[in-house]
Amino acid sequence: MIKMSVYYPADGGSKFDHDYYRTHHMPLIQERLGDACLRYEIDKGLAGREPGSAPEFVAACHIYSPTLGAFQEAYGPHRAEIVADVANYTDIAPIVQISEIVGG
Repeated sequence: MIKMSVYYPADGGSKFDHDYYRTHHMPLIQERLGDACLRYEIDKGLAGREPGSAPEFVAACHIYSPTLGAFQEAYGPHRAEIVADVANYTDIAPIVQISEIVGG
């Protein structure tokens, strides 16, 4: 199983619409990926490492897929639409990582 994580740095921009992200963007991805999206999670940053410190990331999402190939095959045809939707909720340049789940 793989996980694609997208992180939005707290100091990376001036806006992030959590409601739009939760109610539109992530459901759009789930719909477009179909069976290649086993599930997804959304994180909303609350705090940093030290008590009272700001979070490093405003938000993050994690999309779980059976294989890297299945994810890429499902995502590819919809990439432009998904990327274009980002402007509707943020001006932050995201950080993306794809990982293999090896434990848990």
